[in-house]
Formats: sequence, structure tokens, C-alpha cells
Amino acid sequence: MISITSVLCPIDFSDGSRGALRYANAVAAHFGARLMLLAVNDPVLVEAANLAAGGPQLAADTGREMQRFYKQAVGSKALASVEFEVASGKPAAEILRISRARNPGLIVMASHGSSGFRKLFFGSVTERVLRETVVPTLVTSGADPGPVDADDIKKIVRRIVVPIDLTPATSQQLSVGRTIAQMVGVPVLLVHVIEPLRPLSSHHDVHAVETERRYRAETELERLTAESAEGTTPEALIAYGEPAEEIAKVASDRDAGLIIMGLHSSPLLGPRMGSVTYRVLCLAHRPVLALPPQPDAGERTQSEHTLAQEPQTSR
Repeated sequence: MISITSVLCPIDFSDGSRGALRYANAVAAHFGARLMLLAVNDPVLVEAANLAAGGPQLAADTGREMQRFYKQAVGSKALASVEFEVASGKPAAEILRISRARNPGLIVMASHGSSGFRKLFFGSVTERVLRETVVPTLVTSGADPGPVDADDIKKIVRRIVVPIDLTPATSQQLSVGRTIAQMVGVPVLLVHVIEPLRPLSSHHDVHAVETERRYRAETELERLTAESAEGTTPEALIAYGEPAEEIAKVASDRDAGLIIMGLHSSPLLGPRMGSVTYRVLCLAHRPVLALPPQPDAGERTQSEHTLAQEPQTSR
């Protein structure tokens, strides 16, 4: 069962972050969770306000603007438990810092936000958060207006696409996908993308290797679907090509409203690369739930643990 006690939603007062805020509000309402809104002021503006002896006033003004923005975005669906936090600095760094300090169960943020001096969620910010987050992060499209309430999420999601690369992280992605699918009553589609081979020499038997790769993928997908509990058996699909492009195409063709992807770390490269997930965001134009790697059992935080659990009951 998924259990979330708090949701962090960074905003920059753009239409994109308004949509993300509605998702965050609906999720918090469903779980009875605390909603935390974060706005990050540009350090240049803060310095200018300090020089004009209005430093504290800038933070206060931003806090009041956040409250107005929240009420306008959600209307009668406003929650009783909402926190408004104002920070100053580089957006990605502040989002990650607040996340580490407050340990939310979920981050909800828009992929792109406003332009001009209030600009917050441009590509590099979203990608950096995806590279370093230790909290599951739902990233919404800048053009997505968001749900009216929790009941509206089912109409938006319709089907969940779970791209898997058959690594150990696959079990976590599938578990979360099945749990959310049960909660909102939609089907799950597993997608494995086989990338084209680039042979090292003309003597390399590409056809034999391709056949073996497909056989292994089919065998593993059959195992995963066979192990699914009754009533949660997902559909499986194998595609060929560039992963992000194929994932976006499948999501569009099958009318999926949510993509659940894993974020992988590398012992050689260090911090994980969020490029594939971010490219899917750019191409698919629909919400993507990015799951960071699971730590060892002794290091797992409560928020990560609850998202990784198998469903015990259906809602």
C-alpha cells in the first residue's frame, strides 16, 4: 500500500506550476497528507531588496502571493493543512535542500514554468532534480492544467505505461505501477525497448544477438506478468528504437496519462543521469513519475519504503 504523509510542490506562479499544484493538492487530499508549497526567490532580487532595506518584505510578499496563487488554483478544494515556504538561491539546489530537510513522500513539479525574471522550471532545473532526488518525483507537462480533484485523476491517467529495462529496479517500478493502477482503476502496460545494435566489426553476428535479446526480453516479461497477483496482470509490449522516442510513442498511441520510470545510478559515473526520463518528459507531454534507486534496506527512508511496498488491499 502506498502511504504518503507530505507532498512538496515547488511553484513559480506560472500556468505550468498551477497545473502541478493541482496534482499535488489532489494527491495530498487523497492521502490526507500535508501539502508544502515552495517558492524560490532569485538571489539578485533578494540582494536588491536588502539594499533597499526591504529584504524581509520581499519574503513576506512572496508568501502572500503564494497563498493567493494556491487559493486561485484549487478554489473550493483548498486543504486545511498547507505550509508556505520561501527560499532564496538556485531553484534546483533549494528544491533538493528542502526535500532533504523535510523528507516528503512525493515531490510534484512542473517541467517548465514562466519566462523572464521569475523563471524557475526550465530544462536544467528539472533535469538536475531528477539526477539527484532521493524522493519519488512527479513531473507534469507545462501545458497540463491538472485535475480538479482526486476523482478527476482517473479520467486523466486512463492507462499507466511502465518502461522497464529488466534491471533490479524493474520490480520497484512494477510494484508502484500496479499499486497506483489499483487505486485509480486503470490498466498497466509494461514496455521494454530494445535499442539497435552497433556491431564492432563486420564479422559480428548481429541477427543472432538480436534474436537472443528478444528471447530474453520475452522470457522476462512473461515471468513478470505471470507473477502478478490476480486482477493486476499487466499487458506487455516490446518495442525497437531509441528508448525515449519509443516510450513517448507508445504512451501516445495507447492513450496513457501517466508514465512511471526508474532513475538509475552508476558506480562508475556517480550520480544518476536523468536524461532519458527528461527526454521522455519533453516528447510525451504527460505526467512522469520518476522513482529514484532504492537504497539498501538499512538505509531506506520511510517515504521511499512505502512507495516500494506491494499492495495489500485495493482501495
